Amino acid sequence: MSDTLATLLATGGFERVTEYTPCIEQMLETLVGEGHLQSGQDLDAVGFKTVLGKDLSGCVTADERVLEALDGFKEVAPAHNPAYSEGIRCFAEKLPSVKRVALFETAFFQWADEAFTTYAIPQAWRDLGIRRYGFHGASHKFIAERSAEMVGNEVVAERARRLYVDGPGEYTGDPVRVISCHLGGSSSVVGINNGVAIGSSMGFSPQSGLPQNNRVGDLDSMAIPYVSKMLGLSVEEAERQLNKESGLLGLSKVSNDARDIDEAAAAGNADAKLAMDVLIDSIRHWAGSFFFKMGGVEVISFTAGMGENDPALRAAVCAGLEGLGVKIDAERNAKVIRGAEGVISSDDSKVKVVVIPANEELVIAREVVRNIEAS
Repeated sequence: MSDTLATLLATGGFERVTEYTPCIEQMLETLVGEGHLQSGQDLDAVGFKTVLGKDLSGCVTADERVLEALDGFKEVAPAHNPAYSEGIRCFAEKLPSVKRVALFETAFFQWADEAFTTYAIPQAWRDLGIRRYGFHGASHKFIAERSAEMVGNEVVAERARRLYVDGPGEYTGDPVRVISCHLGGSSSVVGINNGVAIGSSMGFSPQSGLPQNNRVGDLDSMAIPYVSKMLGLSVEEAERQLNKESGLLGLSKVSNDARDIDEAAAAGNADAKLAMDVLIDSIRHWAGSFFFKMGGVEVISFTAGMGENDPALRAAVCAGLEGLGVKIDAERNAKVIRGAEGVISSDDSKVKVVVIPANEELVIAREVVRNIEAS
C-alpha cells in the first residue's frame, strides 16, 4: 500500500470452515513458503471485516474493546462474531507485535437518518441497541466509489473513498444515486446517495432483509411465538431453524447454493423456482424502496457471487422497468460473468446498469493503513 497505489501480492481463501486457527496458520505458512513474507513479523497490520459490535462501529484497533463488543452481540450474529473473535485472538497470540485493525460492516451506514435506523419498539428495547444497522458495508462502500467513477463523477468517488476520514460533509453537484445489489450467499440491497448510504435491506442482524443462503431474511415477529406454540419448538430451536434451515435452502429443499437451485429450477423443480422467485421479488422490493426514497437513480449495480455471475438473475431483477428508464442489453448482460466488470444496460437506458466485482479487501486495506497512520 502506498499513497497512490495498492498492489495485490497474493489472494486465497478457505471454504466450509469450522475451525479458524488452523486456516490462519496455513495461510501464514503459505505466504512465507511462496516468498511473499520472510515471516509473519513482516506484516504491518492485519485487517478484520468485523460484522457487528455492541456500542462500537467504525475502523478501530482490534483490542479488548472490540472483543467485548463482538461478545456483546454474539447472539445476534452467531455465524460471524465468534469467528472474528477467534481470528483476532489467534493473531494476537501468534503475532503480538503486528497491529490488528477492525473495520465494522456497520460503519458505512452510520450516517443513515434516524427515521431509517429506528424500530417502532419500546424504549427499553432500543436501549439494548436494537435498531437497523446494515451490513456488507465494505462491499457497498466500494460500489459507491467505483459506480461514481463509471459515470464520470470523481468528486463523489473521492467523497466515498474518504468517507470514514472526512465524514459526508456537504455536496451540491450532479447527483449520483445508486442502488447497490450485493447478491451472494449473504445478500443485501443498499441505497447510496452521492457516496453515502441512506439505508440497507438488512437491519438489526445479518438474519434480516433478503432471503439468504440458509437464513430466513425478513419475517413477521409473530411467526416465532406462533410456531413455538403450534409445533412445540423452543425459542432456541426456532432460532436454529431460521438460521440453518431457512432462506434459499428452506424454500428450494435442494441446496443453499444458487447454482444448484438454478439447475434444479431449469429441470422443472417447482420449489427451486419458487426460491429464486422469492429472492428476485425481495430484491425488487428493496430496490424500489430506495428508488422512491432517492427520487430516482443514476446507477443500478450488481456485485458478489450471484450478482457478478448470474445474468438471468440480473435480467429478472430489472425486467419491466423501461418506464423507469432501465433497459438491459441482453447480449452485454450475457457476456459479463466470472469477475468481469461491465455496463449491461443499453445505450439508450437512462439508468446505467453495471456489474462491479466486489473488492472488500481493498477497502479494508486502505482503512487499515489510515488507522495505522493516525495512531
